Amino acid sequence: MYSEILKDHLARPRHAGEMKDANVRAEQTNPVCGDRLSLFMRVAGNRIEAASFLAYGCAPTLACGSALVEMIEGMTVEDAARIKREDLMRALGGLPNRKQHAAALAIETLRAALEAAHL
Repeated sequence: MYSEILKDHLARPRHAGEMKDANVRAEQTNPVCGDRLSLFMRVAGNRIEAASFLAYGCAPTLACGSALVEMIEGMTVEDAARIKREDLMRALGGLPNRKQHAAALAIETLRAALEAAHL
């Protein structure tokens, strides 16, 4: 049902936990299922130097948070703003249709973080 890449993110989440020195923070909740994702970033100039996340909900939400922070670290803000749900799902080796809301939540959280930081 889940790809080996997604299973790896579940077994070994990347950068899970609250980043204490983050200068950008955002949290979004899926009102239907209750999943919640918090994103923490340290942005300097135009680059995302570091990122971490906290996820509450289904396994794909955790995997999407892990894959997202892995993707955005080191990116410019402009490049991160161009990431789409499909890009995140591809990075995880796909998601079942009924779990694609997890990727949408991760992208919504990224957009909220960039907007909150006026980036």
